[in-house]
Amino acid sequence: MLAVGENGAGKTNLLEALHVGTQGFSPRSRNDAQLVRFGAEAARIELAGARGGSRLEIEVTLRPGDAKKARLNGAALRAAEQLRSEISTLVFTPDRLVVVKGGPAARRAYFDRVLGRLFPARAGLPAEYGAAVAQRNAALRRVAIGASSRDAVSPWTERVADLGSALVTSRADAISGLSAPFAERAAELGLAGAALGYEAEPPTPGALEARLDEDLDRGTTGLGPHLDDVELRAGGRDLRRFGSQGEQRLAVLSLILAEAGLLSERGSAPPLLLLDDVLSELDEGRRAALAERLAGTGQTLITATGASALPAEPAQLIEVSPGAAR
Repeated sequence: MLAVGENGAGKTNLLEALHVGTQGFSPRSRNDAQLVRFGAEAARIELAGARGGSRLEIEVTLRPGDAKKARLNGAALRAAEQLRSEISTLVFTPDRLVVVKGGPAARRAYFDRVLGRLFPARAGLPAEYGAAVAQRNAALRRVAIGASSRDAVSPWTERVADLGSALVTSRADAISGLSAPFAERAAELGLAGAALGYEAEPPTPGALEARLDEDLDRGTTGLGPHLDDVELRAGGRDLRRFGSQGEQRLAVLSLILAEAGLLSERGSAPPLLLLDDVLSELDEGRRAALAERLAGTGQTLITATGASALPAEPAQLIEVSPGAAR
């Protein structure tokens, strides 16, 4: 599908609504009040489609001050974010460039979400590890002010080591699986020699104990995967420091396409791809390569200012104007 319209017409709002309706949250803001039209008391998104030959109906209701409510095929969900485990949606927006050009935290968060989609049974691991680190940090601070003994840190040291080792292994598995298709998709788009790098040592109880005095001084755990980084390279260059914005854009797009392919190969329904303003900085050859790649994937929504931006005939053309899409 290609959604076209002038700047400010509401193309991104349409894409955002699809993301909220399939994932339970916005890709641009976690403040739900910002998703409700000015002057309105609530917002509702209703989606209908098919998956594996079966009817799929989703409803998400947002009301400022209340928790989001979601229903899937008529059944109420405990939380709207549960939709993420039911439907795979991958999104490209211009602010997604932070995955390459931002700090390590942005990359850790991105690849931990990839981990959860590729290995659903391990989806909770990053949050469990983060909670264990927070508990250890709290124990460190209690010791530092004399409210507890050093022995109180030990159980959390063990927990951080166990979960940290599992997280390092899981991240490495996800990145290893993503590496080859990422390089292939990047090469198709003209970004030669693209590669992912993740070099991390699993934390051990001994290594954490060895730096206990330093951690007590700082009040934080200074070792573990919460400090790791993932490197995105092209032609041996670190794209964060030495990549142009065009190369960074191609890298993020290649990551999304690579993951989409992996999810499809694993037998699940192809993910919904939401590509906002992805064509504006691509030359004609790269637009053609992208169009060819998307023709072999599942359902995709692309936004652009005009139909000529996509060098292919879309299955559906949606014209967006303020307050309407047809």
